[in-house]
Amino acid sequence: MNNRPLLEDLRLFCSVVRCGGFAASARELGVSNALVSKRIAVLEEAFRVKLLHRTTRKVSLTEQGGLVLRHAQRIIDEVDRLTEEVSDGRVDLRGQLRVCTSTGFGRNRLAAAISEFVARHPLLEIQLELIDRPVDLVGEGFHLDIRVGAVNDPSLIARKVADNARIICAAPAYLARWGIPATLTELARHRCIEIRERDRDFGLWRLSGPGGVEKVRVHGPLSASNGEIVHQWAIDGHGIILRSSWDVAPSIAEGRLVRILADYAQEANVWAVYPARLSSSAKVRVFVEFIAEWLERQGLSRQ
Repeated sequence: MNNRPLLEDLRLFCSVVRCGGFAASARELGVSNALVSKRIAVLEEAFRVKLLHRTTRKVSLTEQGGLVLRHAQRIIDEVDRLTEEVSDGRVDLRGQLRVCTSTGFGRNRLAAAISEFVARHPLLEIQLELIDRPVDLVGEGFHLDIRVGAVNDPSLIARKVADNARIICAAPAYLARWGIPATLTELARHRCIEIRERDRDFGLWRLSGPGGVEKVRVHGPLSASNGEIVHQWAIDGHGIILRSSWDVAPSIAEGRLVRILADYAQEANVWAVYPARLSSSAKVRVFVEFIAEWLERQGLSRQ
């Protein structure tokens, strides 16, 4: 019997870790729980080590399992890259591309872009996940993260795909009731709706204005971990928000929100972020170039 680990078993192992369990992995792959369990057992027999701690609810990596995961991800990426290079003469991209982004940007922008992209590359399988929290690209098995805001991890490659800024705005009803703040000091005394999202420091707004970058500590009765909820609460008149211009521009144009303190904004460019090992991946490169071009067509330029 050949006990050497097979590439597809390594892919399955990565799926189990990413999904956090055998059942979830089986659903993702469209196979039975029994098959997943059997192939993991074969993999453990091949390596002669235990790779996963199993409980009734989830699985976690053993120390050796973590080592195998890191190597498995590199092996899979190298095989995919080899396939791309050998098939360089063909137009079609193949394989899987796992992409994540925040809920608001995913629903309002990226989903439509991916719809157009996959129509051009029908042999490419794209998985999109909307996540409003910091993401471990390598640990969670993503190829790409489309981030709105600063990128501070030096181990990752970041390519700007669009210019963007967060601006301060509120509903006319709120401003009629509570007044319009004329300074950041006055803003700090207003009812602000804060968001716990990705790169944001909760309750602290860093704003670029006439005097450079200034910080203001804001407070309010409402907060959420989802930008779309915060946006709607602002429209309902509950407070002042700091949101991306791409997000609030339609509401401002319709008169449902009004920009205030227009001399102040927060840089929040859109970045395509990916692990260094994927820097030469054709599917990553083509996808990133397409997203930049698509966003430019939607009015988000890249300077």
